[in-house]
Amino acid sequence: MLTIHDSDLQQWVVQFLWPLTRILGCIAVVPLFSHPSIPNRIKLTIGFIITLALVPGIQVPNIAVLSWQGLFSLLAQFLIGISMGFVMRLMFTAVELAGFMMGMSMGLGFASFYDPHTEGQTIAVAQMLTMLTLLVFMSLDGHLIVIAVMMQSFETMPISMAHWQLNSQAIASIGGHIFSQGLLMSLPVIASLLITNMALGVLTKAAPQLNLFAMGFPITIAVGFIMILLGLPSLIHPVEDWMIDAQQYMLQVLH
Repeated sequence: MLTIHDSDLQQWVVQFLWPLTRILGCIAVVPLFSHPSIPNRIKLTIGFIITLALVPGIQVPNIAVLSWQGLFSLLAQFLIGISMGFVMRLMFTAVELAGFMMGMSMGLGFASFYDPHTEGQTIAVAQMLTMLTLLVFMSLDGHLIVIAVMMQSFETMPISMAHWQLNSQAIASIGGHIFSQGLLMSLPVIASLLITNMALGVLTKAAPQLNLFAMGFPITIAVGFIMILLGLPSLIHPVEDWMIDAQQYMLQVLH
């Protein structure tokens, strides 16, 4: 007759709970997995499947769940997962920043709507670029890379690690990376619109009878969309570079 003791049950729970907490924390923030259109039951199922695949290959300390050390370890694993997913999420923030600057330069600042993912107002151009970046992310197997990095994190940041802290230098580098990459991505559109506005200003000065507001907005919007259309084929290269950088930062944000 098979008998199960309390110690065995507690060991099984501990072996499964700590990795699951870190993985669910990462899934709650990382792109694609954290999208509101995915039901919570699907997210939990993905977390359970990944955890079942990871548990045989990692070392989990036997810590009592209902203890102060267990609660601290549970909170630590959750914060580690959130920090790792947040780094990958910042890659999409750079695209949203580029779309915001493009939309404002095109005069589409009024064409904003509520985005349930960011829980705020988003310009239509930024939302379009974000969706395209998500498709590129999936085509480059970005979701598989995220799972691989989560698996590698149990080697670089094991569960038994007693002390860890945020790497402020890595966080500062990520912040600078967002602004620089967003600006570089939107620079062709901003430069072309600047030249267009200068040409419209000279035209208005030469022919004052022309209505600048009647002809300026359609021209700037058309030029902006043409430049975005011309730049879409090269979108895959910066996204691929950002994914490589994000893999490194996901493992460096904590030490």
